[in-house]
Amino acid sequence: MKTLIVDDEPIARRVLREELETVPAVIIVGEAENGKQALQQIAALRPDLVLLDLQMPVMGGFEVVRKLGGGHLPVVVIVTAFDQHAIEAFEAGAVDYLLKPVGEKQLRRAVERARKLSESPSAVADEVARIASVETRKIVGRNGEEYVLLDPDEILAFQAEGELVWIVTAKQRFLATQSLRVIENHLKEQQFRRVHRNAIVNVNHVRKMSALSSQRWLVTLSNALQVVVSKRQAHNIRNVLRW
Repeated sequence: MKTLIVDDEPIARRVLREELETVPAVIIVGEAENGKQALQQIAALRPDLVLLDLQMPVMGGFEVVRKLGGGHLPVVVIVTAFDQHAIEAFEAGAVDYLLKPVGEKQLRRAVERARKLSESPSAVADEVARIASVETRKIVGRNGEEYVLLDPDEILAFQAEGELVWIVTAKQRFLATQSLRVIENHLKEQQFRRVHRNAIVNVNHVRKMSALSSQRWLVTLSNALQVVVSKRQAHNIRNVLRW
């Protein structure tokens, strides 16, 4: 496991390094003292595991996670001083974290969990999204072998085609990692509405509604994509748009 240590305190970095050096098959590839350096190191070194402090100058841990993207996402383990609010948020999202001072047993357990998680890129992407959702929710999309984290505001729609679910943005489509029903249940953003059994749209990107009949509508989104609104779901979008 190529591992990056991110903490603004030199003593904390040294303690983590000394503990990690006793863990088999762990290679420490670098250290960073703030979030900006962390992003640079992640891009350059492509670590498998990042031990990430939350409270740092320049850029904090949550912002680092929100800015992660591209083809290689590391497993992120949060390292934090005791903060009841943060801990409750992590536990609610089943996010892995370590409390300072980090003990050898807890560190070894976190590394082993990270090792297993790293075998599935989609699971890593879901984990990173859960961490980001402590402050702001992210959606995981797949583009070939790459997994990316998308902001809800940049998503125009979710469309199901058979067993596949597409995430539609202004410039391209990504494969979703979950079913349309699961996505709908997890969406907390009020701008998303189910308009058809095969489609969920972002009402902030609706540019036009045209009547197909007295009970069916055609929604045109900001990228010119057109989606049929079923009779059963018409009230969902009409109420939001105040029609």
